[in-house]
Amino acid sequence: MDITSEESLWYFFKKGEINAFKALFKKYYPTLHAYGLKISNSSQLTEDCLQSFFVYLFENRNSLGDVKNLKSYLFSSFKRALFKQLQKQRLKTSLNDSNLLEYYITFSPQELAITQESQFLCSDTLHNLLNKLSSREKEVVYLKYYSDLSTSEISEVMDISYQSVSNTLQKAMLKLRKGTESQQIRNILKKY
Repeated sequence: MDITSEESLWYFFKKGEINAFKALFKKYYPTLHAYGLKISNSSQLTEDCLQSFFVYLFENRNSLGDVKNLKSYLFSSFKRALFKQLQKQRLKTSLNDSNLLEYYITFSPQELAITQESQFLCSDTLHNLLNKLSSREKEVVYLKYYSDLSTSEISEVMDISYQSVSNTLQKAMLKLRKGTESQQIRNILKKY
């Protein structure tokens, strides 16, 4: 059994090979968990939902179709499952997906060594700049730089066009650059 490629991993998983399931779980659990924490801000909820998600996949493997990109399929499917859980917890409020992302995705100062452009900034400044981005921009930045998804994978996860992902990423980077430049100027002026 060769499970080195995503296609063969998915094929053998769907056939019920337990080693393929273990490999799928081991390969994607950490990144899905980190993504889930960004959305839910709850370790317990994320872990419970992620375990239920993998159980669901295993139990329903015979009815699952072929996928073009396994990573983006898993991210988008897990995101939907997590949103369902979050909405169940908040039945009294009417939150849609973008409201959930607006509320939950935040960046901590400790995880902000994401690009060469931001290396000269202190992490608190970048933390503030990232959290001023729109919910869509935050999600694109997170998926691109923290989850290492390609633009086409992000397009599938967020269910938006490739061009929209590119545009959103460009807008986010432009805002970060402008904010960085403004902060640098303020820091220089403070010295005098």
